Amino acid sequence: MPSPGSGRARLAALSKDAGSLLGCRPNVYARQGYLAGGDELRAADINTAFADPDVRGILCTRGGYGAQRVVDQIDMATVRRNPKVVAGFSDITALQFALWRGARLASVHGPGAAWLDARTPPKSAESLRTALMSTEPVTVTRMPTEETAPVLVPGTATGPLIGGNLCLVVSSLGTPDMPDLAGAILLIEDVEEPPYKVDRMLTQLRRAGVLDKLAGVAVGQFTNCADDWPVTVADVLTERLGDLGVPVLGGLPIGHGLGQLTVPIGVPATLNASAGTLVVSPAVR
Repeated sequence: MPSPGSGRARLAALSKDAGSLLGCRPNVYARQGYLAGGDELRAADINTAFADPDVRGILCTRGGYGAQRVVDQIDMATVRRNPKVVAGFSDITALQFALWRGARLASVHGPGAAWLDARTPPKSAESLRTALMSTEPVTVTRMPTEETAPVLVPGTATGPLIGGNLCLVVSSLGTPDMPDLAGAILLIEDVEEPPYKVDRMLTQLRRAGVLDKLAGVAVGQFTNCADDWPVTVADVLTERLGDLGVPVLGGLPIGHGLGQLTVPIGVPATLNASAGTLVVSPAVR
């Protein structure tokens, strides 16, 4: 059993406060190879949760490759009739993109409910709680100790905060779910991608033209993104984002790293790269 101060206990307390915010769907223990059950089962759980009036929100236990496989089976008419907050990150970016496209549903980029205790210290759990339970804006401040802290282009930008995991943003190119990023603040983070792969992904976004009309870029954690070359991931991010002509702020503790913080996405935000802050409107009412 987790101790009272552990991450799992804090998330359990959060679920108790939220009533039916956290709850197991019927197919939660299903398995199909490397997937948590077949696509139709996982999509059914999502649709059932949105249709259930007693469910106030959906917390994904973790990311997972299979999220992108189910988005076309989501009943968007039901989502539009019964909007509720969805919290998750990593591969859940695909689900959040689909919900934004199909229902203009704002969601929450934050740790999964099954995240390890060491990854969800009190500050992380409280950040998730605040994003889910409060109607106040969320402010995230640049941390000089983050590996992406050197990534900086001064200035201020306003616009909807859209994005999440960089791999999933790139994987969404050419699909109906790829958002129009014109006027948006793009949020990116990733894990265990060496600098050359980060370069390749950013280059693809540039060549596809989706970065041409950005308002700004919020750079989160790029965790364990290193290899044997002397070029760092911060070097790559600076080189590929620094000439876009928009404010860019790195060092934000948002992503796969220790002490990750939660932010709403799909809502208005202000990026002040000069002051080192990202202020995001709430995703809940």
